[in-house]
Amino acid sequence: MRKLINAFFLAAGLLFTANIANAQQKLAHLNSAQIIEAMPEVKTARTTLETVQKAKQADIEKMISEYQTKLKAAQDKEKTMSEANKEVVGKELQTMGAELQDLEKRITEARTKAQQELEAKNAELFNPIQVKADNAIKAVSKEKGYAYVFDTANQSLVYWDGGDDITDAVKAKLGIAAAPKK
Repeated sequence: MRKLINAFFLAAGLLFTANIANAQQKLAHLNSAQIIEAMPEVKTARTTLETVQKAKQADIEKMISEYQTKLKAAQDKEKTMSEANKEVVGKELQTMGAELQDLEKRITEARTKAQQELEAKNAELFNPIQVKADNAIKAVSKEKGYAYVFDTANQSLVYWDGGDDITDAVKAKLGIAAAPKK
């Protein structure tokens, strides 16, 4: 019976100690959007993405200009049609119509392909930035002994009272100077 009572007190003591340890877990919060926005790689990635986007847009606009020129030529050709040249002009208009449809199809395909390429380039440029920020967040969290870190940028956290904001510490880990406080 005595062993049972000792075992009970030992178990209760361990349970009490575990509860105290759990109650002392450190919590923190950060804003990952601010961290990522402050990273110099983001500016470079945006500039690169913008350059690619402008090049794709220029190619599409060139095709649209070609389409408009051919459409005007077809409309002008249609105005020259008379009873005497109806057959010849009609065949030419059919050929021009087929060319216009083909060009329309190419423009649509070019827009779709450009969108896909931009999405792929966006992922190629920004995924490494996200991974770098995530690694810095994990490193700072471990260094400072935080059990939980909440990200206020994704708005999944509705309320917090206290806790440490480690946004500046993560920025420092990434070599980003802290912004002056407002």
